[in-house]
Amino acid sequence: METKNLDILGQACPACLLVALREINENRDKLKTGDIEIVIRTDHRDATRTIPDSARAMGYAVDIKRIDTYYEITIGKRK
Repeated sequence: METKNLDILGQACPACLLVALREINENRDKLKTGDIEIVIRTDHRDATRTIPDSARAMGYAVDIKRIDTYYEITIGKRK
């Protein structure tokens, strides 16, 4: 499986959400087949709600981890 890393540290919503949605839409075919997962790094707390909510509404699995001073949001194929 390929991993696409997206670093949006320092960006605030709605920019975080818009960048994430663009990446999800550009890779939607690979996400649905499980060929890719997108790992998003953000330090904007609101993005830990808006991005996962949107990704779940689109049918993807989401995992959120807090790592030191930022969050890591992983989006992939629903199991």
